[in-house]
Amino acid sequence: MPSRLTPEDQQKVDQYLNLPQHQVERQPFRPWRLVWILLAVVIALGILSRLLSRLVL
Repeated sequence: MPSRLTPEDQQKVDQYLNLPQHQVERQPFRPWRLVWILLAVVIALGILSRLLSRLVL
């Protein structure tokens, strides 16, 4: 797909993306870690809501 930018604008974008702050190495995405974190948060919020309901009722 050809770029819709002018060559000057594309050069500015390339220079911006090549700055050191945009060259950070990322760790690999771990979907199972995300699943476990979400599960822990849902369980913790469920326990908290049950404790709060016992205090109110």
